[in-house]
Amino acid sequence: MSTPAVLKSVTVSLPFGIGSASWEADPTEQNAAWELYIELVTRIAVQPLDTEQGTVREAMNSLYSLFGSTREILRKAGPKVGASHDSVGGIAIAVLNNGLRPFLSKWHPTLQAWESKKTLDVSAQAHEKSWEQEPALRRELEALRTNLEQYANALAKIAGVEY
Repeated sequence: MSTPAVLKSVTVSLPFGIGSASWEADPTEQNAAWELYIELVTRIAVQPLDTEQGTVREAMNSLYSLFGSTREILRKAGPKVGASHDSVGGIAIAVLNNGLRPFLSKWHPTLQAWESKKTLDVSAQAHEKSWEQEPALRRELEALRTNLEQYANALAKIAGVEY
C-alpha cells in the first residue's frame, strides 16, 4: 500500500447498480473513505467464506454491523461527506440501501427461522450445513462479497491509497 495522496479529482466504479461517480474529493471525504475502507476490509463479510469454515451467521452479523459503523463514520465526518451520488456519504448510503439491506432483509429472517429449529446436541455449524438453503445463501453471500470488494477498492481510491 502506498502513502495517501492528495487528490484533485476521483472517478470510481461502484457496485449494486450505483454506476460510477466523479468529483473532487476533499480531505474530509478522504478520511471518511479511509475509515469506511478499514471497517469493510477487516470483516469476515468481505473475505471469502470457505464452505468448511465459519458460519453464515458470523458473516451476516458482520454485514449487519456495517450499518452502525457506517452511520457513526458519516455522523462523525459531518455534512462535508455529502449525501449526493458524487460523494462519499452518498455512496456509503447507497451501498447500505442498495446492497446490504436487500440481502439482509431476504436472508436474515430465513436464517433466523432455521436457527430456531436447532437442537442442543448439534453444533451451530452442523445445523447450518444441514439447511437446504445454506448453499444458495453462500452463493449470494459470495456475490455480495464481490460487490463489497469493488466498493472497498473505490474507497481505497477515494482515500488516496491503492494497493
